[in-house]
Amino acid sequence: MTAVISYAVRACLPSRRWTGLVIVFGACLAFGLLAHVPDSGREAAFARVASAGLFGLVLPLATLVIGDGVLGADIRRGTFAYSWLSPVPMLTLVLGRWLGGSATAVTVMAPAFALSAVVAGAPDAAAPAALAATTGAVAYVALFVAIGAVTRRSTLVSLLWVFLFERLLGTALTGIAQLSPTWESRAVFTGLAAVPADLVRRGIPSGWSAVGRLCVMTIVALAVATWRLGRLRLTGPAD
Repeated sequence: MTAVISYAVRACLPSRRWTGLVIVFGACLAFGLLAHVPDSGREAAFARVASAGLFGLVLPLATLVIGDGVLGADIRRGTFAYSWLSPVPMLTLVLGRWLGGSATAVTVMAPAFALSAVVAGAPDAAAPAALAATTGAVAYVALFVAIGAVTRRSTLVSLLWVFLFERLLGTALTGIAQLSPTWESRAVFTGLAAVPADLVRRGIPSGWSAVGRLCVMTIVALAVATWRLGRLRLTGPAD
């Protein structure tokens, strides 16, 4: 397991992806500064900026870079064949890559979201923001690992999931929002922090209940990835 986690961090997250994560960290601080623009309380202003910018944009895109890097990109390059041929259980491969990607995502996202709250002048929201970023990142990495295992067009499908399924349909339909790491991680934040009433979405779990929902999403996504990878077959040179 240690070797798989190490491989996921080193080989599947090259320097250009780390550069993107550094940019994401800076974007989180920039969103914190934007909370100073509205002429309202700092906590309310940060809550609005976090809901739209941090949870709606930064979290899914940053975790997409990581989640696709630890599996989907490896399959597209053809280098996953070496892992597939190794005498390592498929469950170990999936869990190791997910743990490596999740550790990377949490290392970047949790401090960035917390510092964004501090920069915005809402230090009381730092802990809820960090917890929401942590649980959301872990669920998102599992989701993108599952997408990478199911299809070779993992980047396109992941973008469609984020912008079409979550942002468009999830905004309109509460039933879809319940299956969205974006909306559920946002519900963790709005359920644990002091936010304006209009930011609390009815009909989906919030606070610690949302944490539980994200854990269920993570388990289901990892089960799908393990099942799919266990049925991969080498059929030609391109595989």
